[in-house]
Amino acid sequence: MTDRVLLIHGIWNAKAWLSPLASRLRGAGFTPDVFGYSSVLGGPDVAVPQLIERLRNSGPVTLVGHSLGGLIALEALRQAPDLPVSRVVCLGSPLRGSGAARSLAGRTWTAPVLGRSSHLLQRGFERWEGNPAVGMVAGNVPQGLGRYFARFDGGSDGTVAIAETELPGLADHCVVASSHSGLVFSPEATRQAVNFLREGRFSTPR
Repeated sequence: MTDRVLLIHGIWNAKAWLSPLASRLRGAGFTPDVFGYSSVLGGPDVAVPQLIERLRNSGPVTLVGHSLGGLIALEALRQAPDLPVSRVVCLGSPLRGSGAARSLAGRTWTAPVLGRSSHLLQRGFERWEGNPAVGMVAGNVPQGLGRYFARFDGGSDGTVAIAETELPGLADHCVVASSHSGLVFSPEATRQAVNFLREGRFSTPR
């Protein structure tokens, strides 16, 4: 198993946002790097081909995507299933589509904030059938902007409902005590990510 891991940030974020996560992964023995992209002005139509090109030239690697970053990762792997990626960890990614995004897109004054990532965020996927094993770390602390734009009938991280992270075909799924943004800073989320990258499964909660 490779120690190289590529991190992919979410919407409205930059590469620096993932510095705490990169630092923890480095401390766990991994060699992290970050893929940066324009989430609003460029969106998946630009980011996915760029990610595919980078991964084709990377050699064996694993991926960790936060929020929209997880969707970008899986869309790249869907379009190019021969990429040298063995495992993927998604952190709070609305893989089944985001109710908060649909709510934002339905309002004239808020729709522009999603930019060109709007469609992928709203749609998500029906199931995962790709080659790399994919694991999901979801949060259950409902603190985030999404609660002002969407109604969550079940548990959520304040931006994404836990049900929106439960995509059929995932290799494993776990829930940690974290808000949506907090997943990037959570030691427990990182611990679970490390376990999946190494073992292909999450560990029991501490």
